[in-house]
Amino acid sequence: MASSFNGDLLACKEMAGYPPTVLICDDEPSLRELIRVSLDGPYRFAEADDGEESLEMARRLRPDVVILDMMMPRLSGLEVLEELRRDETLAGTAVIVLRQGADLVMVKPFEPEQIMAAVEEVLTERR
Repeated sequence: MASSFNGDLLACKEMAGYPPTVLICDDEPSLRELIRVSLDGPYRFAEADDGEESLEMARRLRPDVVILDMMMPRLSGLEVLEELRRDETLAGTAVIVLRQGADLVMVKPFEPEQIMAAVEEVLTERR
């Protein structure tokens, strides 16, 4: 199972003393830098500035976390995410999605209580 593979790989990396690898995928260099500087901790960073490079680097590096912009050239973030989930060795990789313009992003499937809380949250923020 893919997520088990990723979990085993992460455990092996941790036992060997390797810091987690974070792949930052965004076409804006200043945002990639902001993310890198904001993450305070022992991480190894890799960066990609378009969707095709993001996918190539994910396959080569097997990162622990992918921070993925949805709007990128060559392949969209959505296309990259779909490919990551299709790849057995990457399907369990943690992905954080960056989406400009959205007030809130939810992961499907969700519980009815979660959608209710989300609607209340965005309405409260707008008041």
